[in-house]
Amino acid sequence: MKATRSILILAPGLLALSFLLVPLAAPAEETAPEKKLTKAQEKYDTDKDGKLSDEEKARAKEDTAAKAKLTREEHLKQALAKYDANQNGKLDDDEKARMKADEAAAKEARKAEKEAKKAAKDAEGK
Repeated sequence: MKATRSILILAPGLLALSFLLVPLAAPAEETAPEKKLTKAQEKYDTDKDGKLSDEEKARAKEDTAAKAKLTREEHLKQALAKYDANQNGKLDDDEKARMKADEAAAKEARKAEKEAKKAAKDAEGK
């Protein structure tokens, strides 16, 4: 009788514990929600399965690296055209200093514009 009473006391606790452990034992793949691809990623999903294979990821990485290289080269061409005063194909210290000063001024202008937009938005909300 004492053993039966002990089982009746322990059984609800063991049952509750088993309910807590069952979700932990489930594989992570089944419980993780499937992520949707972004529009940029969809461009590289050639088989349209909603996932990027290793080959698709490699192609995306190559395209991104190529685009970054073109962007750097274009920036260099623009900088040389604008700041290379002596037309030697290189930026000297004075020319680099002028370029950095212009870039800093442009950055400050963008920051001021952003703050002005934020202030205008805050004024509308009040």
